[in-house]
Amino acid sequence: MEVIYQYAWLIPVFPLLGAMLVGLGLISLNQVTNRLRQLNAVVIISMMGAAMGLSFALLWSQIQGHAAYIRTFEWAAAGNFHLSMGYTIDHLTALMLVIVTTVACLVMVYTDGYMAHDPGYVRFYAYLSLFGSSMLGLVVSPNLVQIYIFWELVGMCSYLLVGFWYDRKSAADAAQKAFVTNRVGDFGLLLGILGLYWATGSFDFNIMGDRLAQLVESGSISNFLAVLFAILVFLGPVAKSAQFPLHVWLPDAMEGPTPISALIHAATMVAAGVFLIARMYPVFEDVPAAMNVIAFTGAFTAFLGASIAITQNDIKKGLAYSTISQLGYMVMAMGIGSYSAGLFHLMTHAYFKAMLFLGSGSVIHGMEGVVGHDPALAQDMRLMGGLRKYMPVTATTFLIGCLAISGIPPFAGFWSKDEILGKAFEANPLLWFIGWLTAGITAFYMFRMYFSTFEGKFRGNDEKIKQTLKKAAATIVLELESEEPAPNFGPGAMKKGELAATSQQHDSHDSHGHQGDSPHESPWTMTLPLALLAVPSILIGLVGTPYANYFEEFIFPPSETLSEVIEKASEFNPTEFYIMAGASVGISLIAITLASLMYLRRKIDPDAIAAKIQPLYELSLNKWYFDDIYHRVFVLGLRRLARQVMEVDFRVVDGAVNLTGFFTLVSGEGLKYLENGRAQFYALIVFGAVLGLVIVFGVT
Repeated sequence: MEVIYQYAWLIPVFPLLGAMLVGLGLISLNQVTNRLRQLNAVVIISMMGAAMGLSFALLWSQIQGHAAYIRTFEWAAAGNFHLSMGYTIDHLTALMLVIVTTVACLVMVYTDGYMAHDPGYVRFYAYLSLFGSSMLGLVVSPNLVQIYIFWELVGMCSYLLVGFWYDRKSAADAAQKAFVTNRVGDFGLLLGILGLYWATGSFDFNIMGDRLAQLVESGSISNFLAVLFAILVFLGPVAKSAQFPLHVWLPDAMEGPTPISALIHAATMVAAGVFLIARMYPVFEDVPAAMNVIAFTGAFTAFLGASIAITQNDIKKGLAYSTISQLGYMVMAMGIGSYSAGLFHLMTHAYFKAMLFLGSGSVIHGMEGVVGHDPALAQDMRLMGGLRKYMPVTATTFLIGCLAISGIPPFAGFWSKDEILGKAFEANPLLWFIGWLTAGITAFYMFRMYFSTFEGKFRGNDEKIKQTLKKAAATIVLELESEEPAPNFGPGAMKKGELAATSQQHDSHDSHGHQGDSPHESPWTMTLPLALLAVPSILIGLVGTPYANYFEEFIFPPSETLSEVIEKASEFNPTEFYIMAGASVGISLIAITLASLMYLRRKIDPDAIAAKIQPLYELSLNKWYFDDIYHRVFVLGLRRLARQVMEVDFRVVDGAVNLTGFFTLVSGEGLKYLENGRAQFYALIVFGAVLGLVIVFGVT
């Protein structure tokens, strides 16, 4: 065994060490640490770079055929209960380590340009490093308990980063929404973990799967319980990977700085959910009902995300719903048993989605030089247009990302998405149809985004559009304030207007600090990561072509052997592939043509079409009303319930206590007149009592 495996534990430790050093500096020597901002950034990036180098070495070792490596130590013991901690390196771990470290490293380089003038620059780097460390710790975990520990750390880091500008009310609300929504899923995951341990007596993935299958087969536990435990575990990925019905937090998470949006959507938080499904695959694959739930949840989520993204005007929220849709593809692939295809799409999506999000940040950075730091203006595509002339690198890389996610060959997204669609057709034609239709919608909204942003005439100086968008944003703020009062933290607390005003004082990454008439290209620290991410977005799909599927020979289900995988690959039917690929590419090309006629050549009026299908347009624009329904049912409903509970507490519980006290007071007041200390009075009472008894018993 290579020596390198003995030091694999350093991969999550390196970024953790960087976060600790910078964090301790911020706590103990705050001003000095903030002044040495770029030195701190170099330390953080170097630590992640060291982790990346070690990850590539492990991946190469696994490609060369070295056996999986696991190293554990006993962490807790009580009677027959023994819990081990440690780390494991196998094909899946090595792949995920490379994905996480490469994307995280490029995001950190990009952050230097994007957050250059933000006062929280150093703090942001510390959070990024801790986030990366948590995800890497989750990836190397050898059992379900250790995964759960890092799972919660990932959730905590996302809370800190989404709410990074915490005095912006929308950011604080988004962080709370993400945290609470994920707690729902995590509670289900915890119950599933406990249920599986109760049934199987183990936290090891393969042992749990084997024992659960044996117990169901022998009748020791019912099939219903097995399905219940599997679905409870699946609730964790439903929340983390933003699947229906717990998808509502992810678009709001765009309130965080764009680098963290890229990291969350590409390689960390949402990837954790798909990774957990892959790790728990030995449990899921023997529970067909759970696999069906996973497959149809993914398919519906894919369509849901795409149908909402089609009407979004905020460039980051459009990409957020795109992520929800693409995650749906991955989850659907896992549900139909296409393990390799799901992870292949996870890998390709990580690179082109990171590039798209960083590209949107570059656009926002360039737009702020014209419209200022108001997110309502800088992120709205209705104020963009013609940016390709001003931002050629950003435009080119964004176009590559659009082609990749739209499934146009030979870009990476084509190979991974087409493999999922092919496997879906074999498993269930209905799932294939949903995925195929979603592929067309995806191509339409991505090129709607590209044409609206980079082609045509620049609209950033149109005062009429600016005023319209400002009024719309002000109306939303007033509606939110009327529904919920601003938090009050004492005599020095900000008023509502002051709280809203602070929302414009962040995200100050304009390198000159003043506005101009035209946008500008971003600095090299932002464009270099875009250019580097463009390479895998174009080429990395070639490792998984049906002609030479190196990826599937490297990543395959634990229940299969390499010889079985190779035998299946030898059954490849080129005619079937051309038909399936032609159908998916065909609908994408039709959608791109339609987008160009509507948003590039202006031959078709989008407003006229929206007017004809007004109910469907409103449904998409209002995100299928999920936020409104959840607000009324859960937020307002729970407030009403809380008020009713408070009434019961006040009238019943407090009333009973108060009545007891009143009775004690009255009885005490009455008895004090009887306790006067006179023997004659006591004798009179005794005589009266005896006389009463004589009368009662004499009458009877």
